[in-house]
Amino acid sequence: MARVLAGDQGSFGTLVERYQDRLVSFLYRMLRDLDTAHDLSQEVFLRVYQALDRFDPQFKFSTWTFRVAHNLGVDELRRRKVRWVPLQRQDAEDESPWERELPSAGPSPYQDLRNEQRGEAIQEAIDTLPGDYRELIVMRHYAELSYEEIAQLKRMPLGTVKNKLFRGRQMLKERLAAYLGD
Repeated sequence: MARVLAGDQGSFGTLVERYQDRLVSFLYRMLRDLDTAHDLSQEVFLRVYQALDRFDPQFKFSTWTFRVAHNLGVDELRRRKVRWVPLQRQDAEDESPWERELPSAGPSPYQDLRNEQRGEAIQEAIDTLPGDYRELIVMRHYAELSYEEIAQLKRMPLGTVKNKLFRGRQMLKERLAAYLGD
């Protein structure tokens, strides 16, 4: 960020590359819509670039960027009136009957299914958490923000962030105990 502020505009591209995937993941977990997450991540970088003169070097670039992403995500959620949920799952196009299946070194179909079911159960459990706990869990585990970055972003004391994350994880553990215990 210091190079960008010193006039090296090319360094901003490096920052975009570094944070793009994390921002999309964060926004997707918040909005549950991948296309919107991609669109908003571009909007985040546009707004950050336009506001470079207001960047405070005492804060991390990631904290500032995720604050902008958080605000845009909240605005998007406010704009939505009805949450759209697909009733049918979209499957990949049918493969040709002439294609030959080869053994895979990866997980078996059963393991893939089990992992997918666990992932869905975890996401559903996260979705049922109260909003403030859900948001902190997403920031910590999906956006990979540090406790300090979350505290700055949410403008909360560090101890409060740690406490709420602990309680949020406890709620998740209780909700998942029946499913993941088997």
